[in-house]
Amino acid sequence: MFRDLHPNIKIRIITSFMTRAVGTMIFPFMAIYLSDKMGQALAGIILLINVFVSILVGFYGGYVADRVGRKKVMVIGQLITVAAFLFMTAANSPWYDSAWVTSFMMLIQSISSGLMNPAAEAMLIDVSTKENRKFMYSINYWAVNLSIALGSIAGGFLFKSHRFELFIAITAVSILTLYLVTYVMRESYTKTAANPEKINVFRDMANNYKTVMKDKVFLWFCLASTLIVAIEFQTGNYISVRLEDEFTSQMVSFGDWFTYQLDGLRMISWIRTLNTVLVVAGTVLVTRWMRRYSDQKVIYTGFWMYTAGYAVLGYSNSVALLLVSIFIATIGELMYVPVKQSIMADIVNDDARSSYMAVQGLTFQMAKILGAAGITIGSFVPSWGMALAYLVSGMLGIYCFTKVTGPLNKTVKKETKKAAAV
Repeated sequence: MFRDLHPNIKIRIITSFMTRAVGTMIFPFMAIYLSDKMGQALAGIILLINVFVSILVGFYGGYVADRVGRKKVMVIGQLITVAAFLFMTAANSPWYDSAWVTSFMMLIQSISSGLMNPAAEAMLIDVSTKENRKFMYSINYWAVNLSIALGSIAGGFLFKSHRFELFIAITAVSILTLYLVTYVMRESYTKTAANPEKINVFRDMANNYKTVMKDKVFLWFCLASTLIVAIEFQTGNYISVRLEDEFTSQMVSFGDWFTYQLDGLRMISWIRTLNTVLVVAGTVLVTRWMRRYSDQKVIYTGFWMYTAGYAVLGYSNSVALLLVSIFIATIGELMYVPVKQSIMADIVNDDARSSYMAVQGLTFQMAKILGAAGITIGSFVPSWGMALAYLVSGMLGIYCFTKVTGPLNKTVKKETKKAAAV
């Protein structure tokens, strides 16, 4: 049950939900705002810089959180976030409107996000147990998707006319988060260096990540995650473009109530809506249903359902087949995500969890890049070729994951034998 989770977990999930819900009303639309104010080319460069800065700072944030503790890093990062949002609010007020100040503060906010995220992810592992991690990640996954769905809908209506009020709201949420992190959240990990004044930070950080990069099981996990998650990003990239071009517009009737024209754009909207509804309504149900089966059966069945569903989305233009495919893919995703995240928590080194989370964060960015690359590749490859590519990507991801679960199962068997011997 949610009430039985560690207070840190509850604080993280609730504050993340609020921040992401309001943030989704703002930041997905900032590309349009910056393009109007500064030009499309410059806006694209600014947003790209934000991504790279967040990644680079994430490595430092992960390293520091493994040296001074999670809470200190999160408090400092949240302070920076509050300051950035205060300036953004001022720069989007009725009295002062500055795209330059807004873009610079977005960069500052990217720095704070990169600093905090590895510490926050490591903290969730610190205070969770093997028994409740799948439930924790299921609830977190549900909260993330619900907040994005609510934020996207509200942002479409409010961003243009109430941008200032939205920035006030996200500033208020960030101040509340700062209070909770500072005064309610507990430190989950501390490690004191032997002689901190003699440490060369850059050399120590390099050695720290060198150790992480030598962990073959973890690297297989990251590669598997990249290959599998990249498929999902095709929905907003190649699949959307393909359906806009290939889908035959048709009239759809709902009894005698109403009739409307279904084109490619609306088909994508239906696909995304069904995906969101299934995630929001089915996360807890699927998680409970899967408890009767072993993690191995759940995660690999989920991987195959997910891969097969997206492969069909890559080439089909049948309404029924497209809807059935996103249903199968989403159920597969609901099956594998909590187990995958729980396995990640089991394989990371306890003394360097934040550093591992910083590296793991790269998989999401790499998956986004591969997702965007799908548009370019799809301009040369037919739809059946893209569907085949999704299948290959999914199968390679599954193969890479066997390199993770194999050693993990051997470790579990050894520990079981030792426990039995005692």
